[in-house]
Amino acid sequence: MNFPSSLIKDAVEAISNFPGIGKKSALRLAIYLLKNQKQAYNISDSIKKMVELTKYCQNCHNISKNELCDICSNHNRTKETICIVEDIRDIIAIEQTMQYKGHYHVLNGLISPIEGIGPSDLNLNSLIQKISSNTIKEIIFALCASIEGETTSYFIFKKIRAFDVKITTISKGISIGSELEYTDQVTLGRALLNRYSFEKTLKQ
Repeated sequence: MNFPSSLIKDAVEAISNFPGIGKKSALRLAIYLLKNQKQAYNISDSIKKMVELTKYCQNCHNISKNELCDICSNHNRTKETICIVEDIRDIIAIEQTMQYKGHYHVLNGLISPIEGIGPSDLNLNSLIQKISSNTIKEIIFALCASIEGETTSYFIFKKIRAFDVKITTISKGISIGSELEYTDQVTLGRALLNRYSFEKTLKQ
């Protein structure tokens, strides 16, 4: 792709690094931003603030502006239930269902030997510490229905089954291989409400 200016070329190269955006789409976006400079500056400022000011919740690893995220600092939410998710996109998806009032724990990934991701790469130690405090009554696995998701759930299950805590998983109304963020709100909400014992899934 030939560019009339190295400035356009650099912008296209940068934008095309976003997931799912090819060079042609990046070029369209670059030209749009060039024609709409006020909006370009607003986007630039927003991204700069996001990168510089975003923190990670000390309790659940959700993104936050403060030491604790809005969910963990909300006294109306129960601390006795923890929903384990892969990343913050899953929290957003679950929150949109308005069916869950507990806390979360963000793993920041799934166990995947192919991609070189092992248990030590996930936020597992802080999860074990919270469960060992004996204040948690239920753990909900809300990981995607994939080999990586099931592997991660089983690994965590083996780590925590000795604790006096109820371990459940969301209903498999979600198709195999589906990501939570792409699941419609009704299906995801029902999957949360109809969760069942994780241990039963191991015997099937």
